[in-house]
Amino acid sequence: MRDWDSITHWLNRLTLGAGWLAMALVPLLVLVGVWNVVGRYLGRWLGMNLTSNAFLELQWYLFSAIFLLGAAYTLYHNAHVRVDVLYNRWSERQRAWVDLLATLLFLLPFVALLLWVTTPTVITAWRIGEQSPDPGGLPRYWVKSLPVLGFGLLFLQGIAQVIRLGQWLRQDQR
Repeated sequence: MRDWDSITHWLNRLTLGAGWLAMALVPLLVLVGVWNVVGRYLGRWLGMNLTSNAFLELQWYLFSAIFLLGAAYTLYHNAHVRVDVLYNRWSERQRAWVDLLATLLFLLPFVALLLWVTTPTVITAWRIGEQSPDPGGLPRYWVKSLPVLGFGLLFLQGIAQVIRLGQWLRQDQR
């Protein structure tokens, strides 16, 4: 029991760290987005180019990082969108069983498939040092790693959820 607790504790801390990082990136995303808008219009008025492809790419890189790093954090807090028509009427034990089975049958296999599909692309991007095709763009290899990192964290948090739910269901029967 203690081994499982230490595993879930470690996985939860990893997830919370990724969630904290995602939250810390939000103000930066807002600043870059505001600059892209202000710089475009101010630049037109001044007759200068105040923004670039790098800033535009940075904006969607940050959004990608927030979304992908935040997925496991959202699962940890049980905040994913779901259809609650039946779920809210069920007992805590029934909900635990549904969450456990859904994680085992849907979440973990789907995320494993996503990891399997995205990893070769990431390896290729790093191997060739993939760059943006746009003038003044940013390197792409590191941002292509975000799906593997995000899905990996989501997979690990799914395992932590399975352990937690399994322990709770076993204790609830005693």
